[in-house]
Amino acid sequence: MKIQYENNLTFAQKMDAADTLRHFRDRFYMPIMNGKETIYFTGNSLGLQPKTTQDYVLNELEDWANYGVEGHFHAKTPWVSYHEIFPEMLAEIVGALPEEIVVMNQLTVNLHLLMISFYRPTRQRYKIICEQKAFPSDQYAFQSQAQIHGLDPKDVIIEVAPKAGNSVIETDDILEAIKIHGEETALVIFGGVNYYTGQVFDMQAITKAAHEAGAYCGFDLAHAAGNIHLDLHDWKVDFACWCSYKYLNSGPGGVSGAFIHSSHISNTSLPRLAGWWGHNKEERFKMGESFQPMLTAEGWQLSNAPVLSMAAHKAALDIFKEAGMQNLVAKGKLLSGYLIFILNKINESSTKKIIEIITPLEDEKRGCQVSMLMLENGKAIFNELIKAGVIADWREPNVIRVAPVPLYNSFEDIYNFGKIIQESIIK
Repeated sequence: MKIQYENNLTFAQKMDAADTLRHFRDRFYMPIMNGKETIYFTGNSLGLQPKTTQDYVLNELEDWANYGVEGHFHAKTPWVSYHEIFPEMLAEIVGALPEEIVVMNQLTVNLHLLMISFYRPTRQRYKIICEQKAFPSDQYAFQSQAQIHGLDPKDVIIEVAPKAGNSVIETDDILEAIKIHGEETALVIFGGVNYYTGQVFDMQAITKAAHEAGAYCGFDLAHAAGNIHLDLHDWKVDFACWCSYKYLNSGPGGVSGAFIHSSHISNTSLPRLAGWWGHNKEERFKMGESFQPMLTAEGWQLSNAPVLSMAAHKAALDIFKEAGMQNLVAKGKLLSGYLIFILNKINESSTKKIIEIITPLEDEKRGCQVSMLMLENGKAIFNELIKAGVIADWREPNVIRVAPVPLYNSFEDIYNFGKIIQESIIK
């Protein structure tokens, strides 16, 4: 049933009262500004800290103090196998089999490790198809991977752009680019959600087209994991990686996740960079000379687990397990839908259009994030938001990114945000 939104406080409070996830807000620390709680809308950049995180990390610090190196085997959660708790926890979040998931490193490190395996250019197939204005770290990774193979990035990288006058990239244009360059394409790789516009790409259709063209397909899920519905295994995505510090609330620079489809995990001939933590764990401490990768995604590991970072990750994922990913996705759509409604009302009440929403309006094409192209006085309005206790995100030249997150944001937050925007415009 489609919600009939209303631009009033009573409606927002009614929606919050009916929200079965509302109590999770109390499980997070809300930043304070000028003596009161902020309206925190930057979960797309850094998620809030669960109140349990300190205890989870302190537990590991205490075990380190009490056991020293023996904590690897005798800590309450032994460190030697600490990473093994995550695949089951993340399976629902990214739509994968546990054996397809490993938690390790940071996002761009994992992207490079996976491209070592899945970007294997030949004289015939060497091109990489991606979105225009992918996150800069991804762009740098693509460029450097091409250069490592002795190729010129300008010849390798094909960027699919929005049509003139549009802010989003049509799926048909992506599929057409794959069709045009198919015989020369080695890899198709997109962000699951574009960091700038908040557009959700049709990952299933893109993967299918890439495979039909004879290419591998991967995704950077930095803005997707913990935000939108994912079904990586059934979509037959070859690989993906994501960070944990945005929607997954696992702390600044938190440990990353990686997915390798089950059709690849037992392929020991697939090239990869090797490290001892990816080696057969039954033989790992025999210190053999020859690398024997584990026949799961763990076979892509290099080093042993960063336990303190992983403890923060576990604190957040325990909350996700309790809340349920389907419930979070459903609420996230309602929150972003209400935000779009409020922004449209602001435009209607103004003598001229002030805000252009560059995020897709369709539920299936967006997650929590709504990107606002400010047509006038954007930076001044953003500064007024800060003064009013709103933590949002500015992106040059004139975009405000806002992401109401279902674990800790409310409909009343959105209503109050709209009031502040309206008052800022009047000023």
